[in-house]
Amino acid sequence: MKLSFIDLGKLSISKANMRYAKKAPDVSDILSSVRKRGVLVPLLVRPNCGPDAFEIIAGARRFTAAKIVAEESVASGIEIDPLPCAILEDGDDAAAIEASLIENIKRLDPDEVTRWESFTRLVKEGRDIEDIAATFGIPELMVRRILALGNLIPRIRGLFRKGKIDRTTVRHLTLATKRQQKAWLALLDDPQQWAPTGRQLKDWLFGGACIPVKNALFDTEGMKGITLDLFEQDSYFADAEAFWTAQNAAIDERRDAYLDNGWSDVVIIPPSEYFHAYEYVRMPKTKGGRVYVDVRANGEVEFREGYVTDKEAKRIAKGEAVDTGPKVPRPEVTGTMQNYIDLHRHAAVRAALTGHPKVALRLMVAHAIVGSPLWTVRVEGQAARNDAVRESVETCKGETDFDAKRRAVLDLLNYSPEEPTVTGGNGDPSGLVGLFFALLDLTDRAVMQVIAVVMGETLAVGSAAVEAVGGEIGVDMARYWQADDAFFEALRDKMVLTRIVAEVAGEPVASANAGEKTKTLKQIVRDHIGGANGRAKVDSWVPKWMAFPPAAYTDRGGVGTVAAAELVAAVRAGSEPDPTGPGAVVALPAPKESEPQPEPLAA
Repeated sequence: MKLSFIDLGKLSISKANMRYAKKAPDVSDILSSVRKRGVLVPLLVRPNCGPDAFEIIAGARRFTAAKIVAEESVASGIEIDPLPCAILEDGDDAAAIEASLIENIKRLDPDEVTRWESFTRLVKEGRDIEDIAATFGIPELMVRRILALGNLIPRIRGLFRKGKIDRTTVRHLTLATKRQQKAWLALLDDPQQWAPTGRQLKDWLFGGACIPVKNALFDTEGMKGITLDLFEQDSYFADAEAFWTAQNAAIDERRDAYLDNGWSDVVIIPPSEYFHAYEYVRMPKTKGGRVYVDVRANGEVEFREGYVTDKEAKRIAKGEAVDTGPKVPRPEVTGTMQNYIDLHRHAAVRAALTGHPKVALRLMVAHAIVGSPLWTVRVEGQAARNDAVRESVETCKGETDFDAKRRAVLDLLNYSPEEPTVTGGNGDPSGLVGLFFALLDLTDRAVMQVIAVVMGETLAVGSAAVEAVGGEIGVDMARYWQADDAFFEALRDKMVLTRIVAEVAGEPVASANAGEKTKTLKQIVRDHIGGANGRAKVDSWVPKWMAFPPAAYTDRGGVGTVAAAELVAAVRAGSEPDPTGPGAVVALPAPKESEPQPEPLAA
């Protein structure tokens, strides 16, 4: 490093500088000093591309203040002196970032977002956490916290920088996946929705109940699905279901141990209920005291030994004999033995099941319809905000045909014909087993028809799966759809309307009416579809967006079906779709000439 004086015109702020930004930094606190005495403390610079050019690693505020003074001096004809500079060696971005951080942190605390971004850049330049901590004299935990905040998606960082997100909320968001962060932003943007903040945000991230690892009664070492909170220095279970499976097994084990130890009863109080201490009185085991296991929603468990109810205690005090209940008989097997039995039987059944695909198929269908602790299948709600769109879909041929098939399957499974869906059970074990046995009595043809309806009910609207299936089976939209008022009401783009007129009426008509209002263009399309007002009737017209495969009318993009079709085509071709590409559709295999008609249901 060497010292030199460099002209203002040869200096620029480096991107490695912590204060590099399009907006000039605030220099109001140092401007008067620079006006009076000039820049006294050297700037840290390094050679930049071009002859005698240097970029500022640290000292952007002094440089900015000097430029303001120089502009003021031009009017007075006074020349500004070159700035004192300490010149670093070129090429080491990490060293430059460190130099900028060290100097700036000592002079004016950077905002937290800037520190996150700068530390993240240091990691990308090859610095490890221990090295960063040693360089800046801060604990490694603080570095990890800074890096965790730096991993938030840019918009969240920007909102926090502007003060639109509080510190507690942004720290909880570091526990969120990128998908959860985007989902939270969508809630924040929707005036009709509520975006959780603070502690409620943490509960939202973990599915309604935030369960700390410290509340586990079982060994969690090596267990997957645990998220570390660097700010509260605690860990949480991302998978609540896995936690409760293990926690309940541990509670059962402790319960067995208490019964073995001579306690008359062990009462487990679930999270939905409360143990109110004022309703109970301490009572020793020899006089019939029980053990109450108080289980909380956050996974915490408290074992309260030796209690009876207040009423029972008063009777005991009067010398009355109180029946605290018969001693609960010891179960034939302990919780550990039951777990052992269950795991081995499970292993044997699933191994043998691989040799019975017909049975497995029916079991899978039963799970998809009824549900289980491991199966959650949701029915597509076909939501529409616009009433006209909702009515159009409810009365269309596709929905009418599907509803007829659904009713046939409901009848086949002995379900009420008034059930709105086949799928969507509550995971009832008896219902699951009962349906499984009913499916065993059906032919393969009938089971396949059930599967078709279940899949139709749970096929996500607007998904790539719709494009893949529609292209594979050759769906002809003209059989299921025709233009209605809801379609024309939603059609408002004049350029698109002109292209549609060209489709149904020809290019000459489209050119002649290019200057007309959208209402006129819509009427031309309506006349051709209905053969009205002397215009030639166009049968089976379907807009490009709705066909299989779909296409766009312009190169502006923004058509969801087209984007989904591009993804399907890319997957089929064994490549990745170009997310920045135009809206043009990559060719899919040509649709089959006709759809296969489903075979009739068999009893």
